[in-house]
Amino acid sequence: MTVINEKFIVHTKGNTEIKDITRQVQNAVYKHNLQNAVVHVYVAGSTVSITNIEYEPGLLKDFPEALDKIAPVEKEYHHDETWHDGNGYAHVRASIVGNNTTVPLIDGALQLGQWQQIVLVDFDNKARTRTVYVQILY
Repeated sequence: MTVINEKFIVHTKGNTEIKDITRQVQNAVYKHNLQNAVVHVYVAGSTVSITNIEYEPGLLKDFPEALDKIAPVEKEYHHDETWHDGNGYAHVRASIVGNNTTVPLIDGALQLGQWQQIVLVDFDNKARTRTVYVQILY
């Protein structure tokens, strides 16, 4: 098995900002002209996630609203008692959503559904620079 490692940077505003990174992932994969592979997308950080979603206005509102019910910003978190940084909710949300996704590459195309995009969600309470790693195994 051969492994190719790629990475790119995403600048965010934080506060549950959702960024469509599908094009960046495609660029990282397609430049290698592979036919079949496993593509693993990972983001480093404990207040940020990678997931798949239909990147459309309704879900861009629904997803954060659902997370507000699960891990509200206003709640007191033990993490904040320790670090006093006010982002305990961001750690909880990122832990629930996860920090990676895997997409098969078949016949030279990433196998995303018609309405499915790869997104980065930054839950932190401030702007951040995030590094996204794309590992291609073939």
